[in-house]
Amino acid sequence: METVAQAMLVIALIVAVAKLGGEVAARLKQPPVLGELLAGVLLGNLGLFGVGALEPMKHSGSLEILAEIGAVLLLFEVGVESDLGQLLAVGWSSLLVAILGVVAPMGLGYWASVWMMPDASWMTHLFVAGTLTATSVGITARVLKDMGKAGTREARIILGAAVADDVMGLVVMAVVSGLAAAAARGAGGTDLGGAGLIVAKAVGFLAGAVVIGRLWSQKAFGWAAQMQVPGALIAMCICFCFGMASLASLAGLAPIVGAFCAGVVLDEVHYKAFSDRGERSVEELLQPITALLVPVFFVLMGLRVDVRGFVEPGVLGLAGLITLVAVIGKQVCGLGVLEKGVDRIAVGVGMIPRGEVGLIFASLGTTVLLNGKAVVSPQVFSALVLMVILTTLLTPPLLKVAFSRGGR
Repeated sequence: METVAQAMLVIALIVAVAKLGGEVAARLKQPPVLGELLAGVLLGNLGLFGVGALEPMKHSGSLEILAEIGAVLLLFEVGVESDLGQLLAVGWSSLLVAILGVVAPMGLGYWASVWMMPDASWMTHLFVAGTLTATSVGITARVLKDMGKAGTREARIILGAAVADDVMGLVVMAVVSGLAAAAARGAGGTDLGGAGLIVAKAVGFLAGAVVIGRLWSQKAFGWAAQMQVPGALIAMCICFCFGMASLASLAGLAPIVGAFCAGVVLDEVHYKAFSDRGERSVEELLQPITALLVPVFFVLMGLRVDVRGFVEPGVLGLAGLITLVAVIGKQVCGLGVLEKGVDRIAVGVGMIPRGEVGLIFASLGTTVLLNGKAVVSPQVFSALVLMVILTTLLTPPLLKVAFSRGGR
C-alpha cells in the first residue's frame, strides 16, 4: 500500500518533471502541454534503460486521483474562459466549420479504425473516432497571435468555431461514454433506442445545467459574497465545479462534462461583489491551482505510453493513418466558410491540433471495460497519444505556410 510519504514524493517528482518539460517546450516555441506529455513518456520508459524504480508511479492511486481532479479543473477553467453569449451567437461560418470539424474526423476516424483493427469492437472504433473530434485551439490562437494574424477573418472564424467545437465535442464524449457504460452493463446500448436515450440525456444535461446552474449559481455566489473569510470565492467555485462534475457522473456522463458546464454558467456578475471589494477574478484564483494539478494529468498520460508498443505490428500504421485522417478531417472544415475572400485552407489548418480534450477522451477509453477488457488498449492509447503529438507539432509550420501563400 502506498504511504503518505511515498505519495508526496511521487507527486513532487511528477510536478517537477512537468514543469521542466513545459519549460523546454516553451523555449523551443512549442506548447508547454507537449513538453509535459513527452516528459511523461520519457519518465514512463526509463525501464528500457534499466531504471525500474519509477514503474510503480504508473499505478499510483494518489497520482490517479490528482490527475482526474486536474482534468476536471482544466475543463472548468476552459468553461470559465468561454463566453456563454459567444457560445450562443457564433457566426454561421463558425458554426458550419465546427459541425464539419466534428462530423468529418469522426466518420473518417471510425473508418480508419475499422480498416486497421477489423477484429476490434465497435466501441473501440467509436472511441478512436471520438478522440479525433476535439480541437485544441489554444495552440492555434498562440501561433496566430505571434504571426500578427489574430485579427483576421480567418482567425475570428477559427476561434468562433472552436467555441462551438468544444460544446459538440463534449456532447460526443458524453454520448460515447454513455453508450460504453450501457454496453458494459449489457443494457442494450447498441440499439437505436438506447443511443437516442443517451443523446437526449447528454443534451438535456448540458441544457439543464446551463439554465438551472446559472440561476442557482447567482443565488449561491450572492450568499457567499456575504462571507468575510478569505478564500470564499475560490472555495465556492471549486465546490460548484465538483458538485456539477458529480451530478454529471451520476447521470452516466463523464465528470468533465459537468465541470465544463459549471465554468460556462459562471459570469462576472456572479462574483461582482467580490471584485468590488478588491478580490482577484476567478481566472486569476484558479491559475495557481490548475498550474499545479493540470500538468499532473498530462504527465500521467505520457507515463502510460509504452514506446515498445510502437514496434508491435500495426501500431505505427494506426498512428500514421489516424493522424492523416485527423488532418484531412479538419481540412473539410474549410467547406463551411461562407464568406468570400477567406482562406479556407488556413481555417482548416487552424483546426488541426488535438490536445487536452482528445487526451481526456482517449484516457476515458482505457477505463471503460467491455467483456472484461479495456475498450482502448495500451497499444491503441499509444497510437492516439502519438496522433495528438504529431498534430500539435504540425500545426504551427503549416499555419505559417497557409498564411504566407497569400491565396484563397
